[in-house]
Amino acid sequence: MDERREHRSLEELGLGRAPCDHPLGYPGVWPAGSGLLAGDLLLPLDRLTHPGRSPVLAVGSNASPGQLRHKMAVLGITSPIPMVRTRVSGVGVGVSAHVSRLGYMSASPVDSPGAARELFVIWLDDEQLAAVDATEPNYDRVVLPVPRFRVGLESGETLDEVFSYVNRHGVLHNGRGAPRSHPGQRPLITELLDASPALRRLFGTTPEEFVARARSDAALCERGTRLLAEERRVTRSGLEHLRTA
Repeated sequence: MDERREHRSLEELGLGRAPCDHPLGYPGVWPAGSGLLAGDLLLPLDRLTHPGRSPVLAVGSNASPGQLRHKMAVLGITSPIPMVRTRVSGVGVGVSAHVSRLGYMSASPVDSPGAARELFVIWLDDEQLAAVDATEPNYDRVVLPVPRFRVGLESGETLDEVFSYVNRHGVLHNGRGAPRSHPGQRPLITELLDASPALRRLFGTTPEEFVARARSDAALCERGTRLLAEERRVTRSGLEHLRTA
């Protein structure tokens, strides 16, 4: 086997760009399959479960190796992170009802009975878990209860416990009261701006203007978040009760 192919850098694999630096590319590029994020490399995994680590379901940029690398590097954390592709039932990917200071509208898990999709579980040690918690100030980490939510591995195993981050602001709805799906930054921001003169006055008329203004003004992001609620664009994710479970 070609050792170089087994030890390719994130840049060679097209996984190196972090959404925190390229907001319109949020949630970033996800790997094609499971792997071990080790610094600038994505290596093969020798197993899918990792006792002693916390499994965390990633629905947004936490599944981007480039973003994870950036989060760890800021705090000087160098230990590797197993990233495992899973089949998840009961969870959909909605849009957080807050404007991120990083310039994008984040993904947020929503209760979605009957839904099934492929997502990643990242297995974090205590130091890594504390670091990721600190980067999620608009979310609370909760346990997704089984069997209501099922997280299956490629081996056929299911996980008994998985954490997820539930949004404190609620999520955007689809116009009929149900959580909307996340279509990607550019179409989402374009749609939001087109529908709201007040939002355009705050953030401009294009996704590029939105990003530039949001990244330069935390108070503006807070105003934008309040406006989403005032314009009645917000609904519950269906997972709020898990914060006190």
